[in-house]
Amino acid sequence: MKSEIYETMLSEYDLSTEQKKRNALFEVNQQVILAGLYNGGFFKVAAFYGGTCLRIFHGIQRFSEDMDFSLLKPDEHFDFTKYFQPIIDEFAIIGRQVDIKKKEKKNFGKVESAFLKDNTDVYDISFQTDKSVKIKIEVDTQPPLKFRTEQKLLLLPHSFMTRCFILPDLFAGKMHALVYRTWKNRVKGRDWYDFEWYVRHHIALDFTHLSERVIQFNQEEISKDAFVDQLKERLSTANINQVKSDVLPFIKNPSDLDIWSNNYFVQLADLIKFE
Repeated sequence: MKSEIYETMLSEYDLSTEQKKRNALFEVNQQVILAGLYNGGFFKVAAFYGGTCLRIFHGIQRFSEDMDFSLLKPDEHFDFTKYFQPIIDEFAIIGRQVDIKKKEKKNFGKVESAFLKDNTDVYDISFQTDKSVKIKIEVDTQPPLKFRTEQKLLLLPHSFMTRCFILPDLFAGKMHALVYRTWKNRVKGRDWYDFEWYVRHHIALDFTHLSERVIQFNQEEISKDAFVDQLKERLSTANINQVKSDVLPFIKNPSDLDIWSNNYFVQLADLIKFE
């Protein structure tokens, strides 16, 4: 029974290539982590956001590796280590062993730390049987506020609820990352893919929460017009081939990117609807 649940979860994916198998392993393990966090009561004080949330709960057709969480209110004494055991227990039920470690800031590379605040705690969950799979968890203990949440259901490894940012606030977080992420020569094409998804699905952008993120991360106030100008500058000047190459390993249909160009994304920016 133990490994049956895990195998059932994996069986829902296309495992025909090593990259597809790796993507599937990440996602199945992410869902087990969420189940453990639910069992530990984590979602009474925190919410899930970011690209992995968008993938698991809204079906975007790209895989995601990291898991991002925000406390519902600032707590400088928050201790994520008390949720280690519920995660470990959840994996033990399906016959898997995991190791969870807090990552020290001094061990971050420049790229990795470029978009992390000092009060974001980072943890790595690694799997003894899959050495190549390491899931990074970020918990913002002093989060920008003015976001809204909802409870989303998953049925495996058992039925449970995850508190998630609602879509307009997920969109706000993504647009903040796309415009302000300091990746230098490493453009994160996954941000661009998500941006296209939000516009295509007519998701309104919560500018109130976006403004809070810009104030806290970047110490500036910004108008909608100024934000759109900065967005278009980023979209029109990025190396579109780097953008494509970053996202390709994580998507099901490479042909989705055929239309991608700087001009295409600039035109998408004109279609953003603000709340």
